[in-house]
Amino acid sequence: MKLSFSSLLLILVLLSSCQEDPKVRALQQEKETQKREVIFSNINKGWNFNSQPLNQTSRELTTNWAEWRVFLNELGQKPKSSIGAFQQKAKTLSKRAAELNINIPIKYSIPEVKSRIAVLTTKVNAINLYIHLNQIPDQKIVQLVQEINTEVASMQWQLDEIKRKSEIKTEDGEGDMLRMLDTARAVPTNPVPKIIK
Repeated sequence: MKLSFSSLLLILVLLSSCQEDPKVRALQQEKETQKREVIFSNINKGWNFNSQPLNQTSRELTTNWAEWRVFLNELGQKPKSSIGAFQQKAKTLSKRAAELNINIPIKYSIPEVKSRIAVLTTKVNAINLYIHLNQIPDQKIVQLVQEINTEVASMQWQLDEIKRKSEIKTEDGEGDMLRMLDTARAVPTNPVPKIIK
């Protein structure tokens, strides 16, 4: 008798504790909705990429380097409707940034440019990661947007510097002199004596 009464009491306690109050649930949902609206508003304000070519070299590359043009176009298009739209845009930007390593013009396919592309890709992937979290760190995303703007500008200036350096004419004999300065190709001044047995 005691066992059945105890088990009945335990079941009643469990059933009553499992029922949630609809008012509490509604309040929690309202708080969560307000929080998501604030996050959306902060991201919407901070999502301002500078996608305009800063110099002539960058403008020329937008016609010759399709991946660069597509990436800049994606940066220039701002989603407006919801967090989901920003998540989709971040995913697309991440894909476009990864494609920048494809078909780099030969003149610009050097470690300096590739490392800037790697940094840019890392920062875009970080935005993609943060915006897909359950608790979205909106301030971190806004900070990354500003950092990406800086990286895009520095890459454009790097491309311009490469072009300017390539247009500088070399003087007669300068190529030979540079080869002589290359320590990997230099002839040792003290030859190793041969041991005669």
